[in-house]
Amino acid sequence: MSEVADRTIALECRGIHKHLGEGASRVHVLKGVNLKLYRGEVSAIVGPSGCGKSTLLYLLGLLDRQEQGSIFINEQEVPLNRDGVHTELRCEYIGFVFQFHFLLPEFSAMENVMLPMRKLGRLSLQEMQARAQSLLEDIRLGDKLHRLPSQLSGGEQQRVAIARALANQPSILLADEPTGNLDVKNSLMVFDSLTRLAKEKGQAVLIVTHNPDIARKCDRTLRMEDGLFKE
Repeated sequence: MSEVADRTIALECRGIHKHLGEGASRVHVLKGVNLKLYRGEVSAIVGPSGCGKSTLLYLLGLLDRQEQGSIFINEQEVPLNRDGVHTELRCEYIGFVFQFHFLLPEFSAMENVMLPMRKLGRLSLQEMQARAQSLLEDIRLGDKLHRLPSQLSGGEQQRVAIARALANQPSILLADEPTGNLDVKNSLMVFDSLTRLAKEKGQAVLIVTHNPDIARKCDRTLRMEDGLFKE
């Protein structure tokens, strides 16, 4: 990818530790992880299964809590034990794309994209509809606004999930194996949609992936082994 011009830090973590399991099966999964994510930059985390990639992603997305260390969004430290604050920060600043699209089957593509906007509650119905339509047109689904997920292909469903993740114009986009269930052609299309839109809007993107082709296309690749990034 092209050189990144904007080095503004959107998300940072310092000294993150996390254990999983109980008793004899308790494992020290993250062992003091440090990371900075910059606006307009696409980063990939690669590494063997169980090394802590997804655990870190969920902590950075405020879906779980670290035991030690700090997380900063736009240079402001996130309080550790305030669930309400975490919910507000996720809604406003963080977009998620998972391996499974998790679209609501009874809602159209446009209605699925509107869901985060409804939750944030800052736009009128007309504004939400216009933004959802614009995002879907950006990913070449403008002719399928009113189709249900069951009427879309797997690649199209995942592209709708990307549009939904971008709905509130988050400064951070986190993706956990976003192309894991797709064939090569659809994987590249989803990745290109994800990174193109995020770069255009100056967002920091972090992708956890086992796909070496996807990792090579990112601006930066970070390898995690045994709970730490390796040089």
